[in-house]
Amino acid sequence: MKTSGAARRICRQLIPALAGLFLAAPLGAAPNEPNDSSYQVLPLELSRQNHFLVRAKINGKPALLGVDTGASLSAIDLHRRKHFRVTGLPGSSKLPPQLRINGGFNRLAIARHLQLGRLTLVDEPLVAIDLAGPAPTAREFPEERLDGLIGTDILFPTGAVLDCGRQLLVMKLNPDAAAPVPLPDLRGWRAVPMRVSAEWNFFVEARLNGKPAQLMIDTGAFTTLINKPFVREIGLHPRETRYQSGLVNLDKRDVQLVTIRHFEIGKYKVKRKEVGVIDLSDFIAGSLRDLSPPMVGLLGSEFLRRNHALIDFGTRTLYLKL
Repeated sequence: MKTSGAARRICRQLIPALAGLFLAAPLGAAPNEPNDSSYQVLPLELSRQNHFLVRAKINGKPALLGVDTGASLSAIDLHRRKHFRVTGLPGSSKLPPQLRINGGFNRLAIARHLQLGRLTLVDEPLVAIDLAGPAPTAREFPEERLDGLIGTDILFPTGAVLDCGRQLLVMKLNPDAAAPVPLPDLRGWRAVPMRVSAEWNFFVEARLNGKPAQLMIDTGAFTTLINKPFVREIGLHPRETRYQSGLVNLDKRDVQLVTIRHFEIGKYKVKRKEVGVIDLSDFIAGSLRDLSPPMVGLLGSEFLRRNHALIDFGTRTLYLKL
């Protein structure tokens, strides 16, 4: 089935940021499930850094894409544009030729056809970003470098359900269809409402050691990351590690660790949760600074996988297994 990117473009005139830089290499795929005429189930591969990967085609050529719920706009690796014959914006386009992401500017491009299983997106805008750089993906796994990212600009309109436990991506084949994507039996799960911003970032309310906050749902973050100033605010002292993390257009920075004794996502409670600590001050910018309760970090793929999360973009609900 084919669908045009035209309706979605209107909602993406000003996209402020992509969240975590996606660094990954695949290990294996989850088993597929039967599809029907209204939706499809795509198996996901899992990288060594807890990221979800999906096999796709860009302009007819096989592509490996990361499923990044922290990215408002889907992306193409700028080093792979020529390979996939992804073109610049036509002169008649009403889209801005480039977007400001984390303080830097990145050009927009158009994929004539982006195929995800039986779903083909026509004239799909993609932001060109550097997914190679000094990342472990490029250095350690050159045969499986990412070609791009699938962001919430595709996941949200298709009412997608990302099943982090079974490594499946379920999508409507017709984004205009009223029927939602089917869910498994939800007995034994805790539902947490998700908020969505004008830029299609998804947030959940949290309490960290009793302090109200919001966290962005971000499968592009290898683990849950909390802003260093907030950690200081609640009186915790992080431990040093040898790890680093990067954000699009921002320098890599050291990751520390801290244990939060009472970690709550909605009414879902975890005792003694270890999280990464990183300076996100220049990432939490613009409208993200105005959220109430404040946004203090990224709920990453490690937490989502461990708790068998179902991220339901159709109903804007996060389900966590009890």
